[in-house]
Amino acid sequence: MLETERLRLRAFTQNDAENFAALNANADFTRFLGQGEPIDAAASWRVMATIVGHWQLLGYGLWLVEEKDSGRFVGRVGLLNLPGWPGIEVGWGIAPEFWSRGYAFEAAVAAMRWGFDELKLDELISLIHPDNQASKKLALRVGERFRNQQDVAGKWCDIYTIDRAEFYQRHPA
Repeated sequence: MLETERLRLRAFTQNDAENFAALNANADFTRFLGQGEPIDAAASWRVMATIVGHWQLLGYGLWLVEEKDSGRFVGRVGLLNLPGWPGIEVGWGIAPEFWSRGYAFEAAVAAMRWGFDELKLDELISLIHPDNQASKKLALRVGERFRNQQDVAGKWCDIYTIDRAEFYQRHPA
């Protein structure tokens, strides 16, 4: 578990399935993810199982993000390295009702710091849909820079990157 000023990043549990399914059923949330369409509760459960399995197999993954004060489900943020990925990704996905509060930035920086501190990573990337301007702005805000555009698992992505030195220069301890 990680904590920031306003957020708690923790492991997913079976009790999170309903909130996670509601997030994945939201067209605004899924617009730039996967096939760009909402998914049903059964598919969402499989995604959640993949997240839990990612932790088991690789020792890192996505955390569920919740508000510390209220306990409300906010989204998911963390590290991914799925088959075909060109590196370890810091990814973020915040429920639309929490957009524009700085939660994605706060959680992403915490996840990135954890990756550099605990996993001793040299670099993190973000795979961003070419039309997702909000995520591109966030990538720049956390200190990433555009590297290139490439096909990743059958989809064109803009790839942003940050190395350890750049991160600590931007976000000193």
